[in-house]
Amino acid sequence: MLFPWGDNRRFNSYSNYFKKQFGGRVQKISIDAGFSCPNRDGKISTGGCTFCSNEAFNPSYCRPEKSIKQQIEEGIAFHQRRYRRANKYLAYFQPFSNTYKPLKELKRIYSQAFEAIDSISPHPNTRNDMTSKAMEMPQIIGIVIGTRPDLVDEALLQYLNEIQQTHYVMLEYGVESVYDETLKRVNRGHDFAMAEKAIRMTADYGIPCGAHFIFGLPGESKAMMLDAADVISQLPLTTVKFHQLQIFKGTKMAEEYLEHPEHFHLFDLEEYINFVIDFAERLNPDIVIERFAGEVPPRYLVSEPWMKLRYDEVLAKIEKRMEERNTWQGHLFS
Repeated sequence: MLFPWGDNRRFNSYSNYFKKQFGGRVQKISIDAGFSCPNRDGKISTGGCTFCSNEAFNPSYCRPEKSIKQQIEEGIAFHQRRYRRANKYLAYFQPFSNTYKPLKELKRIYSQAFEAIDSISPHPNTRNDMTSKAMEMPQIIGIVIGTRPDLVDEALLQYLNEIQQTHYVMLEYGVESVYDETLKRVNRGHDFAMAEKAIRMTADYGIPCGAHFIFGLPGESKAMMLDAADVISQLPLTTVKFHQLQIFKGTKMAEEYLEHPEHFHLFDLEEYINFVIDFAERLNPDIVIERFAGEVPPRYLVSEPWMKLRYDEVLAKIEKRMEERNTWQGHLFS
């Protein structure tokens, strides 16, 4: 059975999205370019988001003391061992807020990745008169920039729109929740209206846009989380990433959890599988799902044991349950 997105998987998958874009698997190469965050340096707050632990998501090669070129080279080698089918890569500016500098400085930083990108086989939109460069890294096809929704403006979006005439560009926003009371409780430092504004501005410039959401944040019931599917479905998003709440050692949320575990509801595996399927049924089928769950090294976690499973294992269970339930993304969307 073929679904509206063109294959027989029961959700609109990230791998299928890139297969249609570029003809094969595309893998992100995380880059730590030494950015900070206004929620940590005092501009907004000094505490950061209560759940935040960037170290938990950084692969071993991803360190700001290394050059961007070195991180890309080591990242390709790392992923070639784990994902042998990948032959194209995106430079992924991931840790902290990767638009949190003046535009002039951002251009300098991003250009270090572009020097590698410009040496590859051209992006489908590449102009014929584009000056070619030395063939240093033939597998990098574009960039993904992770940031906060309160750190973009028209000048940045105009610049990225110009870049995407020759290279793939995506902006990925940490949104986390559609509820302002939740965002305030976890010290996010912006409201949902700010996230919606940034997403719509990005889409207006024709730039692919992703968003990250966490399921299980304190104060949110299952009904509230499921209702968020209707809100998200109305946004002009290209992709979404969903993570179950994972509580990391050394965070403010870990302190809260250890002192008052009764304030938290952490999904067990079976419950989460059924929940994300219920959520996907209500989600706009045009939105690509990049991830259903998070995966970090177990040494960072203080929360539920099943969260130590590899993501591939969790995804296989989700797809199997979708088949058993004979359901798919968007089945209940209207």
